[in-house]
Amino acid sequence: MSAASLPAGLAAAMVAQLERRPRKALAESARRLSESYRAHKPTSDAIRGETDALAYALTRMPATYAAVSAALGRFAAEQPGFAPKSLLDVGCGLGAAAYAATEVWPEIKAVEMIDRSPAFLALAGTLAAESGVAQVARASIVAADMTRLGREAAAPRDLVVVAYALTELADAALAQVTDALWSLTGGALALVEPGTPRDHARLMQVRARLIELGATILAPCPHGLPCPLAPPDWCHFSVRLPRSRDHKALKGAEAPFEDEKYAYLIAARAGTPPAGRILAPARQSKAGIALKSCEAAGLREIFLPKRDKARYEGNRKKDWGDSWAALPEADG
Repeated sequence: MSAASLPAGLAAAMVAQLERRPRKALAESARRLSESYRAHKPTSDAIRGETDALAYALTRMPATYAAVSAALGRFAAEQPGFAPKSLLDVGCGLGAAAYAATEVWPEIKAVEMIDRSPAFLALAGTLAAESGVAQVARASIVAADMTRLGREAAAPRDLVVVAYALTELADAALAQVTDALWSLTGGALALVEPGTPRDHARLMQVRARLIELGATILAPCPHGLPCPLAPPDWCHFSVRLPRSRDHKALKGAEAPFEDEKYAYLIAARAGTPPAGRILAPARQSKAGIALKSCEAAGLREIFLPKRDKARYEGNRKKDWGDSWAALPEADG
């Protein structure tokens, strides 16, 4: 799945910030951030000031934005009746999730972004003011620790988003944070994390707790039953995003794009999940298309033969991450 680039105004605001800082310092910050990310260390350990925050904006914000946009875009297509007016971006970093959510739902009017990093919050405020994205420019940007959510974010929001933040929490904190996030959710809670086996397993812990709290799981799972996947398999998806010239320079990369693997979970107060979800890239052959589908009855391999023109033409564009509104019959 290909992703849209960052909103033009946001990208321009980032370039303007870049012109004010030496490239060598940014490259060093980018290197330390990459090492920290691969080692599963808290991002806050590597964010020491404005230069580090800008390096993060250039190297990681596009991928975060792409992953959140892909997850929320699918959710919006599958749940057209969901129309949030208020948004809470928890562990916001520089606000990638807020930009993605307001792009998917322009009707969002009230935006609040919280993070514990002063460097992130300072740059987030600058980018918001200069981006031209109206909803984000008016956002309330608040210093708060997601492990201590309290009065700063007491009223439920229509949409609560947490992007690439749960991955930095200790396992022991997941249940408490899940409870707090759900208490702040008036409509839907969207969690987007790196697409690794570790982060999928942790999302499954969060999923189990949300079901205990009465949540309806809407995506990517098409049911609230135990996950049918067994290690070493895990549920994740991929989005391809373009790299800017500065992005390539800081990462020392030559390819004009990168593929971001992500895992996600969306729980809601109400709604009906799709009939099924495709969990792997489509496998095409001369005879037809084979798809791996997750359904309430479990995992199923579906083959769509070219000779069955009705089923083949109706589903041949289906691919990794797409949902089924109605399940096709198995090929006999």
